[in-house]
Amino acid sequence: MNTTLEIQCDGLVGPTHNYAGIAWGNLASMKHGHQTANPRLAALQGLAKMELVAGLGIPQLVLPPHERPDLGLLRRLGFSGSDAQVIRRAIRHTPPLVSAAWSAAAMWAANAASVSPSGDTADGRIHFTPANLTGQLHRSIETPTTARILRAIFSPPQFFIHHDPLPPALALRDEGAANQMRLTRAGGRRGLELFVYGIDALTQTSAAGVPGQRYPARQTAAASAAVARNHGLLSRAVVFIRQKPVAIDAGVFHNDVIALAQDNVLICHEHAFVAHTVEDIRRRYRALFQAAPVIHIVPDRRFSLAEAVDTYLFNSQLLTLPDGRRLWLAPDECQRHGLAMEVLQSLRDQGAFSLLEFINVRQSMRNGGGPACLRLRVPVTPGELAAVHRGVMLTPRLARTLREWIGRHYRDRLSPRDLADPALITESRRALDELTQLLHLPNLYDFQRR
Repeated sequence: MNTTLEIQCDGLVGPTHNYAGIAWGNLASMKHGHQTANPRLAALQGLAKMELVAGLGIPQLVLPPHERPDLGLLRRLGFSGSDAQVIRRAIRHTPPLVSAAWSAAAMWAANAASVSPSGDTADGRIHFTPANLTGQLHRSIETPTTARILRAIFSPPQFFIHHDPLPPALALRDEGAANQMRLTRAGGRRGLELFVYGIDALTQTSAAGVPGQRYPARQTAAASAAVARNHGLLSRAVVFIRQKPVAIDAGVFHNDVIALAQDNVLICHEHAFVAHTVEDIRRRYRALFQAAPVIHIVPDRRFSLAEAVDTYLFNSQLLTLPDGRRLWLAPDECQRHGLAMEVLQSLRDQGAFSLLEFINVRQSMRNGGGPACLRLRVPVTPGELAAVHRGVMLTPRLARTLREWIGRHYRDRLSPRDLADPALITESRRALDELTQLLHLPNLYDFQRR
């Protein structure tokens, strides 16, 4: 039996969940921008997913939401006065900045950081690098809070190392674990880490430098290489993979929209990567483990890029249960899509997984993120798991407490015009202040330290 467990760290949807539609290249986000959201339902859907996973015997952790709006951003950009005045003045002069300050995107924990488990690193410790998310303003504001949360939860230095985010430069755009996969061998701690990037920004100054590319590449090769070096990964245990521009243009803004991996299994769309990538992965895996990986490639003629983006089939969670069986946890959009169900049945028949579940995370999906977007994976040994802050580990009791907390504090509808309501700021802070007490994470937010 494998001695490594995998913590699923899910972002708890915050009380200001809204549809800003500002994630260029994320088709679902762009489609639903400025519609009315339901923060209460969004949080309950995310919590239900966490409960399902925890009920399978898999360690499940709750990452607290970020405070929104980020009034510090607006003040740094020249808007002054009381909190209400800052919001009112920013809305009057530059509405897109207000959308960025209210962004709900921090809920997608797959972008929180890159993680390398202790079995892969030179010093035998788990390494974290918070993503700088420099490519988009509304996401770049997440990094300081993300770093603070991760340091509070994974704190003992004998087990966990926390790096500073990469410098905030276009050439070093880093979007975290959404562009990182890992293959292992059954029973072992060591893994082959796969870093996926969209552009070599040291030679191409922008995504526009890629012929025919419509949407920006979110991850750079230089950023992926820097994270691997900082984490102390051996060169033979790393593969750097280039996304196909055609996939990015189809709405594959992160690799986890088009590929997923678990244990020795890699599943991807035919157009996920540039030519010869799969052969390189096979070669590197064989050199490391003296065995062959199991790679399933879904052909475009059977399931197109557009269908992959529409259903988020590849943004499912592939989970290894305590008994060694694998479960595919898919968004329920796939259950209503005939071709997606055919692909899932074929993969199941080929042994990629044995169990299949569907989950309703529609509020997140409408905002541009599926089940895999909502979680960050942290492989740990039992000893490392024992060192994780216990207050955020999901138990039936904590789940009940969080449901009650959501019911007390969350609105059941939030429209763009509600973002001008100063009462929403007060409501959100009251909720987050109580949450830090429930999770035993004091003084987590800036407003608590004033």
